[in-house]
Amino acid sequence: MMIQEEIATQVKDVIQKDIWGAIKEFLNYEIFHFGADSHPFILTVRLLLFVVLILLVTSFLLKFFKRLMTRKLKKEDKRKFESVFSFLKYLVYIIVLFGALDGIGFNITAIFAASAALLVGVGLALQTFIQDILSGIFIFVDNTVHVDDIIEIEGKVGRVEEIKLRTTRAVTIDNKVLIIPNHKYLSSSLYNWTQNGTITRESIAVGVAYGSDTQLVKKLLMQAASSNDQVLKEPEPLVLFTDFADSSLNFKLIFTLNDSFQGAIPKSEIRFEIDRLFRENNVSIPFPQREVTILKE
Repeated sequence: MMIQEEIATQVKDVIQKDIWGAIKEFLNYEIFHFGADSHPFILTVRLLLFVVLILLVTSFLLKFFKRLMTRKLKKEDKRKFESVFSFLKYLVYIIVLFGALDGIGFNITAIFAASAALLVGVGLALQTFIQDILSGIFIFVDNTVHVDDIIEIEGKVGRVEEIKLRTTRAVTIDNKVLIIPNHKYLSSSLYNWTQNGTITRESIAVGVAYGSDTQLVKKLLMQAASSNDQVLKEPEPLVLFTDFADSSLNFKLIFTLNDSFQGAIPKSEIRFEIDRLFRENNVSIPFPQREVTILKE
């Protein structure tokens, strides 16, 4: 009986040693050998698992930090924070990865020195990308543009649907999607039609022939604007006599709309109405005329 117990104990010890030995052998398994023979870097399974563990812990801490910071933020502020955080977390991953590699003996400085020319080329290639990212952060910080704002940039007008860290997505009046790289906000003039509210002042310029009754013209222009349902009653429309031009008396009709994004439609309707009223009241819109004198020799 004693002999059987001793044999069982010895077998158990041998099995434990073999299992632990196999685990140690697996952890010390050399994946690759890098560097000179005097100062080599040997990547083993154990070191690789250490790096992976560091990244997993970092990922957990970042998620915890994100949840902690966004739990009391408003929906709009939360979306902004998440956009910026999605960029910054990759920087954190890179810093932690380099730190972990340096901690296990990997010479990061030597790698950077050897690939300096490559890194310069990559930096130049990513220059515009980095500009877009930084511009996106500036937009979030100074609140230049918000979702549902109507903006005009480089002659294009659209309603902002989504602001991301690199691009802004807007929809034009003809339902086309406009993708704007965020660096355009720094390099181009931006007109925000609705930063002061959705109400905007619009105008229509029109010229009438010399000899026309200017008071009648003013009355007809006011009537054309007031008859349109989309023109606000307050402030009331305004007519300005702007100039005595070469072949016309120039007027400007100014009125207020509550939705400037659809402004082209009521402006077109008002022009149709002006043309109708002018025809009914015998007010003519002149066109440029020139006299040509032919001299005969």
